[in-house]
Amino acid sequence: MPITASILETAAAHPERLALAGEGEALGYAALVEDSRRVFAVVDALHAESGERAPRPAAETRGIPITAVSVRSAFHTARILAGLSGYRAVSATLDPRWPLQHRVRVVLATGIGVVIADDPAFADALAAAGWGGRILGLDEFRARERAAVPASPPCVRAPDEAFLLLFSSGTTSDPKAFLKTRAQYRANLAVSSAHLEPGPGVATLAPGPVSYSLTLYAVIECLGTGGAVHLSDAFSPFALAERIAEAGVSRVVAVPAVVQAIADAARRDPAACATLDLVVTGGAHLSAALREALAQALPAVRLISYYGAAEIGFIGDSRGGDGSRIAVYPGIGAAIRDAAGAPLPDGEIGTLWISADACSDGYLAGTSPTPLRGPDGWASVGDQGRLVGGELELLGRAGDIAVTGGHKVALPEVERAFAGMPGIGEACAVALPHARLGSVVALVVEEAPDAASSPSARADHSTRADHSTRADHSTRAALAARAAERLAPQFVPRRWYRIARLPRTVGGKIRRGETAEAIADGRAVRL
Repeated sequence: MPITASILETAAAHPERLALAGEGEALGYAALVEDSRRVFAVVDALHAESGERAPRPAAETRGIPITAVSVRSAFHTARILAGLSGYRAVSATLDPRWPLQHRVRVVLATGIGVVIADDPAFADALAAAGWGGRILGLDEFRARERAAVPASPPCVRAPDEAFLLLFSSGTTSDPKAFLKTRAQYRANLAVSSAHLEPGPGVATLAPGPVSYSLTLYAVIECLGTGGAVHLSDAFSPFALAERIAEAGVSRVVAVPAVVQAIADAARRDPAACATLDLVVTGGAHLSAALREALAQALPAVRLISYYGAAEIGFIGDSRGGDGSRIAVYPGIGAAIRDAAGAPLPDGEIGTLWISADACSDGYLAGTSPTPLRGPDGWASVGDQGRLVGGELELLGRAGDIAVTGGHKVALPEVERAFAGMPGIGEACAVALPHARLGSVVALVVEEAPDAASSPSARADHSTRADHSTRADHSTRAALAARAAERLAPQFVPRRWYRIARLPRTVGGKIRRGETAEAIADGRAVRL
């Protein structure tokens, strides 16, 4: 892992400097080094306990055993991953909120040999599947640590050695797994350090599960640069400002939804975020409204919205507007190609291909036959976009592009036209089949968050249906007027729907496919 050298150097020069902090628990750099010796001693013994029944790790690891952590404690997840970084070990995080069978299949497909998890059903399901590894809860793991004879001190490992097992998804289909070598992540850390401003002694707050790549990267970049990372098991908007103030946090790394919480906290108590200098977001679209909300509440705080893919690494960032226009980082190659792999001119929509030293070699054969890299070494995760004036405009994945009447329509661009519109929540554009045009664009809007307390929600039974019909007509008219004002004709939705809440992943991203299904089965009501 690229953090081992930094951890050892910081522990020697600044042994008491804070490395990891959770809710009521913390480790300085010297303590983290000593802690890692017990972490590896226990993990190594657990792999040995399986004996002949031990699962064989995926061939891509070259025989290095895999240990997975699937607990809700962000602090202990990060502590164990950091502890294994200086040893011959591959680490993985499995989101405990993934469907049970997803987790089971991942363990079996990748050859994970040790699992630290607090879900008894997970243990039962693995046993029923005939898995020969070892699974134990966090409390038992910590008890073993206290009794363990420490292993030899951690050391910097060879650059081509695999150390981290990551996953592309885990919500609607079985996750695709891929490995990171130490050299690949050292390259990724170099990009992050140059542009996202971690550094020695910098206090970063990263609220969210470490199973999220955004939080995991924050842990790695902080420890890899001698900084401190403050973690939280669950995001609480009320505790956010208090944590920033107590820890003297100057940098927050979080999903865009946290930006609104920071702005709200600053409006309630402007002094609470006095130490904050930078907010870094990623993992989802950042609306212009969120950027403006933060600027109004904390005008001195900077906001960087980065774009990357877990398989590839950091690619570029946006520092203004709605985050859809990305400045690609120096040293990263970006190209737009058609379905046949031919390059497309500026302004044309196509598939984004990236050249980056941090890119993984490919998906594990046991989890996906999909190639990550092309014959020329460039990689694509299927993101769609176009290059305009040297900058990258992101348009989502392949399923986010609709072809209607011969026009390519980027559905995220449709959605952005309605961001922040009064009277509705979030919006999702989908493509519906059409006999003549191939498909038509439909927009599904969430009811406003306060809809339950609105006059229509309080109306008695005899008038509620009539009131709802009038409200739907009014909403449809307002949506159509906004579309006509902000969208090219081929982008204007032909059909309009409302839904109480849009379908989302466990991470909060809207599921476009399931939204289309909600139209088909009547969960979304036509306006």
